[in-house]
Amino acid sequence: MSRGERSIAGWQGACLVAITYVYFLIFAQFAFLKRLATLGVAGSHLTAVMASMAAGGILFSLIAPRLNLWPSPNLRLRTGLIASSAAAFLALLPLTLASSIALSFLIGAALGLLTVTLVTHLRQWTGNRNPLLLVGLGTGAGYFICNLPYFFEASAEAQSATAGVLCLFGIGITLLPKPATTEETIIPSLSKIPFFRVLACFTALVWLDSAAFFIIQNNPTLKAGTWEGSTHLWANGTLHLLAALASVWLLRRRGLLIVLSASFLALAIACLLLLDPHRVALASIFYPIGVSLYSVALVAYPALLSPVTSTAERGRQAGWLYAIAGWSGSAMGIGMGQNLGHIPLLFVLAAGVVLLLAWPLSLIRQRQRELALTLAMLLAAFVMNRIINAYDAPSLLSQIERGRQVYISEGCINCHSQYVRPNSPDVLMWGPAEPLQELRRERPPLIGNRRQGPDLSQVGGRRSPLWLKLHFFNPPEVSGASIMPSYAFLFRDRRGDDLVSYLVSLQGSALPQHRIEEENWLPSSAAMKAASAKDGAQGFRRYCATCHDAGGQTRWADGFRRRPPDLTVGPYLHLSFSGDLAQRRDRLARIVKFGIQGTDMPGHEYLSDSEIASISLWLSQQIKQPSQNQ
Repeated sequence: MSRGERSIAGWQGACLVAITYVYFLIFAQFAFLKRLATLGVAGSHLTAVMASMAAGGILFSLIAPRLNLWPSPNLRLRTGLIASSAAAFLALLPLTLASSIALSFLIGAALGLLTVTLVTHLRQWTGNRNPLLLVGLGTGAGYFICNLPYFFEASAEAQSATAGVLCLFGIGITLLPKPATTEETIIPSLSKIPFFRVLACFTALVWLDSAAFFIIQNNPTLKAGTWEGSTHLWANGTLHLLAALASVWLLRRRGLLIVLSASFLALAIACLLLLDPHRVALASIFYPIGVSLYSVALVAYPALLSPVTSTAERGRQAGWLYAIAGWSGSAMGIGMGQNLGHIPLLFVLAAGVVLLLAWPLSLIRQRQRELALTLAMLLAAFVMNRIINAYDAPSLLSQIERGRQVYISEGCINCHSQYVRPNSPDVLMWGPAEPLQELRRERPPLIGNRRQGPDLSQVGGRRSPLWLKLHFFNPPEVSGASIMPSYAFLFRDRRGDDLVSYLVSLQGSALPQHRIEEENWLPSSAAMKAASAKDGAQGFRRYCATCHDAGGQTRWADGFRRRPPDLTVGPYLHLSFSGDLAQRRDRLARIVKFGIQGTDMPGHEYLSDSEIASISLWLSQQIKQPSQNQ
């Protein structure tokens, strides 16, 4: 092999690392999820699909070093690339839930085989001429490519197809001549650090990274300040590339633990800044730096940084590293972001303790100044965060603004719109349509993409604070067969009251004029004629008994503006309704449909005319004639 061929061959490793990162980041984490969303896979089904990917990744990460079927690393790598490419192209096809789960497992399995094989035998594709630099360039280039605006903002189909083509290109790279290699290590002093400590450090960092990633991705305000727009994307890509090169320099000069500590410091600061959307610009700087710092080390550790010399032992370490830190740490981080919506300060501190415990005493003595500086900067970041939260945060955001952030972070936009569709039945049920131009001026706009629950653009004029709070505690109790889950956990702190305050503020400017239409509304004559008192009694028990029986009266008695009457005691009700039976039924029908403004009585806008007619018939039979109410 000529000198020129050896020089070119050494870049195989950088290209393969970049391709693997692009495939994982842009396809497995973005394009595939977007494809699932277009196919309607959500909720528990989405959880099952992603769990299948994690299962495939963990399984094949652990068995990849033990596969005797493909003894050649080149053959195993090509198999992983072929499977990855096939999965990317299969994602373009129409998928059922079962096929989505199977495809997700294939993606995880292919990635497990590909990544563990690549990092275990990395020297075969980088050679001994600056292998660590090639890993840094490959990692930084992978992140940079993923942040190219025209690629990041492309459709899921275009991203999937590109990922598939890149994997095919990677197969071609493995066919090029390979450089000569040896099995020397880069930093012998790492032999003093047990593998389980290194594993714990990487797990903590991946956990922090994944939690922050999920929170940003699912919070439109944070996403708009980090990943939306060409300026943000170019900046992110550049920061990733520079941080990857900085990681190479630090690994050579200061060692692995300095890199992991610096990565933790950057991620910890980013997580603290993400607690306040006003600081998202700073978070968008620290987050990519922290990610790329540890990502280079994660790729380089098994083959270039680990003190072990046995290929079999390196493979086992790589398998455990990617199974535990990579897949399990990522799953735990996503679960934290999904369930909490933020990264608790105590968890950040716990991750810092894990990093601190990884330092052997001998290295602490050698790196006293660096470690002291790291701890001082982290302590300063924590202190500043507590000071700002204690004094500045209340003045930065009002309760309504905080509630809007809760609305966004909890994903309410996935089931509720804030835009009444004009010239549709929505207008009668949820209120008059507002100009779309006004809604588009909001940052971010919350128009909504599909609706499984009622429109909320004017909910403050239709529901009282007490009703909203009761609904968050137990939706089916106050909304019949509601499929909305309980959000009682939000009231363990101020988030629940903030969200209620925000929803109460949503009152359309044209809602008072809409009351005239409500006062003139009546169920269809056919529904009134076919009404059944028996059906009305069943409807009452399902939709009204929450408040209009003795239990509902006592449970929330302190919160009612006016205690609702007990409508379960038959003909002994003392309600004054003037007019004949037909007039009383008409008034009761309007109350059932639209509620009573200024009280806690909600409307049941979603009920059909026949259901309302039957309930109003039954209620009219429970009310005494006016002459009897003396």
